[in-house]
Amino acid sequence: MAETRSASIQTYARIAGVLFLLSIVAGGFGEFYVPDKLIVSSDAAATAKNVIAHESLFRLGFAAYLVEATCDIALTLILYVLLRPVGKNLALLAAFFRLVSTSVFGVAELFYFAVLPMLGGSDYLKTFSPEQLNTLALLSLKLYGYCGEIFMVFYGVASLLFGYLMFRSGYLPKILGALLALGGFGFVSNNFALVLAPAYASSGFLLPMPIAALSLTLWFLVRGVNISKWEERGGPSKRPEDV
Repeated sequence: MAETRSASIQTYARIAGVLFLLSIVAGGFGEFYVPDKLIVSSDAAATAKNVIAHESLFRLGFAAYLVEATCDIALTLILYVLLRPVGKNLALLAAFFRLVSTSVFGVAELFYFAVLPMLGGSDYLKTFSPEQLNTLALLSLKLYGYCGEIFMVFYGVASLLFGYLMFRSGYLPKILGALLALGGFGFVSNNFALVLAPAYASSGFLLPMPIAALSLTLWFLVRGVNISKWEERGGPSKRPEDV
């Protein structure tokens, strides 16, 4: 029975690696590649022209977010299962923060998708001039960006907590936990800098997070959990599906 449960938790680790990979690819495409190709931050007319000319790409960007969000929700459960033996309450708190982060970013994505009806030429929008609609569309995209940045503090806190649990686990490398916690701290620091002192906000704060995500992806896919250490922690005392 213990061997079956250990094999099951190893499967969870492999699934976590796949979900991390899908989330990275989808997030990179939807949050970075597409906006970089279509949005001209200081030119509403050019942005509107790009969105209309490449509507399919714009829609694919939103679809990629849906894939990323779906993976994040499933990944939250798996991280909770993997790290529950280290600290049940902290793992649950981290899961709550991560789910809140995904939910809030979902609201931010509404501002992204709202651009399509704004530029769609519907009759009820004819009270606005084309220039006004272009400006509203760019404003909506900027609000999408602001929401995604200033509310990612929840994701940062979740990463801090999960990183701390990984560091203490003994069945996952301490360096992975440290990287994830550092990435979370960077997110929190950058978010508060954006709110309190925008001049000090920097993309450098965010750099540890992609490094941590890539490292976790590779580790979960190739190595997974150290089963003997997992058993020492009392991991097999419950089936993964029961925790």
